Amino acid sequence: MNIKQFIKKIIIAAYKRLTPAMPLKKNLILFQSNNGVNYTGNPKYIYEEMVRQGLDQKYDCAWILLDTSIEVPGKCRKIRRNYPEFFWNLMRAKFWVFDSRQEKMYVKKKDTVYIQTWHGTPLKKLALDMDQMDMAGNQNIERYHENFRIACRDWDYLVSQNKFSTEVFKSCFDFANKPILEIGYPRNDVLFQKNNEKDIRDLKEKLGLPLDKKIMLYAPTWRDNEFYQKGAYKFATELDFDRMREAFSDEYCMIVKYHYLVSENIDWTPYEGFIYTFDETKDIAWLYLVSDILITDYSSVMFDYSLLNRPMFFFAYDLEDYQNHLRGFYFDFINEIPGPISQDTETLISDIQNYREEDWEEKYKAYHDKFNNVDCGEASRKIIDLIQEKTKEA
Repeated sequence: MNIKQFIKKIIIAAYKRLTPAMPLKKNLILFQSNNGVNYTGNPKYIYEEMVRQGLDQKYDCAWILLDTSIEVPGKCRKIRRNYPEFFWNLMRAKFWVFDSRQEKMYVKKKDTVYIQTWHGTPLKKLALDMDQMDMAGNQNIERYHENFRIACRDWDYLVSQNKFSTEVFKSCFDFANKPILEIGYPRNDVLFQKNNEKDIRDLKEKLGLPLDKKIMLYAPTWRDNEFYQKGAYKFATELDFDRMREAFSDEYCMIVKYHYLVSENIDWTPYEGFIYTFDETKDIAWLYLVSDILITDYSSVMFDYSLLNRPMFFFAYDLEDYQNHLRGFYFDFINEIPGPISQDTETLISDIQNYREEDWEEKYKAYHDKFNNVDCGEASRKIIDLIQEKTKEA
């Protein structure tokens, strides 16, 4: 154990010992997205709605970040994760607003209100519903289940995008007897508010994207068993980017967006002018808005992007292996998704070139009815109403 690890161990021990005696600060809200990796997702849009309403002046809003140089609007404090100030605020906050499972070291007090917004409608089996795993080499499913049970016990409220998710969450998070807020996702509010020509053009200019070409967004998920180390997964794909450029560069450019758990340093300079990449600090909702089509696989981006009613294509080169050996699915992926499935680049190219919207209208409607019947652009406001209600009760 080096000196840095030793100091951290001492700080955590002190934090756990002091937490029960430390009084809560009733207007302190801690926000955290992707365990501090970035300023995005559901917590971001809840916070920005608070700023819009002027509530950042009333509440002490603090963002937990690994990189405190990230720009955050409004009146807030940026706190570096795992440093002394982080633990001091963690033990005193009345509200936690997070979108991922918290670490085991977090100690939640009885009167702290923990709003778990989560980060996607599930296609892949999750948490307690998983009956096998190979996640960064870890195959101990019993320990994984127990860690999730411990984490979920601390959640007071869980946000759901639809009734389908609500039923899954009751099982996979052992949440059948606790409040699930079936209100849609706050991060999708922007898809209603900025889905117009002017805002989309402004976003393209802000991101440095060409204005004279259509845009395809490639946003695959991560593979549990393709990794460098725990928490650092490979960019796994069999997509032939040379063939994609050859087929589409006259009309399209392509955004390649890694999952936030993927850790890669690929040299994309040979594709300059065709492929654009953005790191985890760029909100994927912006990329949805500027894109004309989506290419994905088993990622939950399929649920959010479908709110825009734009074409979706599913490049599922490892479909059988992923479904049967890695995770398993909650619904009939092959028959329910509202877009063509391809398992090689040539088929994907053909699917895009021959796409006809009318061929997918019926499936798109059924998909919306099942997964998008709640999102309406008001989810952030509803979470803020809950926070204000709980503040009055304190």
